[in-house]
Amino acid sequence: IQLIESIGRKLSVLQEAQRGLLEDITANSALGEEVETNLKAVCKSNEFEKYRLFIGDLDKVVNLLLSLSGRLARVENALNSIDSEANQEKLVLIEKKQQLTGQLADAKELKEHMERREKLVFGMVSRYLPQDQLQDYQHFVKMKSALIIEQRELEEKIKLGEEQLKCLRESLLLGPSNF
Repeated sequence: IQLIESIGRKLSVLQEAQRGLLEDITANSALGEEVETNLKAVCKSNEFEKYRLFIGDLDKVVNLLLSLSGRLARVENALNSIDSEANQEKLVLIEKKQQLTGQLADAKELKEHMERREKLVFGMVSRYLPQDQLQDYQHFVKMKSALIIEQRELEEKIKLGEEQLKCLRESLLLGPSNF
């Protein structure tokens, strides 16, 4: 029961952190909209479109990397915990691991490409924006990725805590004979 209470408190703290993070994400999105408005007013339309595509792709690549690395970790955990007798299941997991490893390598190449694009977009943006707005742009781009990562980590911690809580409650309902 003490463990359940402790996990419950931890979940409350994590959910409060998630609410704070959502406020940070909202503030960063507002900053991004401000940067976009400033750029739209001064950039050529084709350059503005390059900026917008870069920002959209940044989200996609970060989420892809997080998704693939999470899936790969789950497959590796399943492989480590599988019974050595379950050869067919093990072969399926090994094949899945190889597939995910290849996809993750491709995603890392995409990330490197995004980093090169980021430098090109920064060069273009720096020609148009004054120093304070340029700093806003840099902060927005840096925080965009960091907030996505932090949000995913918090979601996973909350999900894990909820699963632990559910399992503990179920085990208590079964009674002490099952411990």
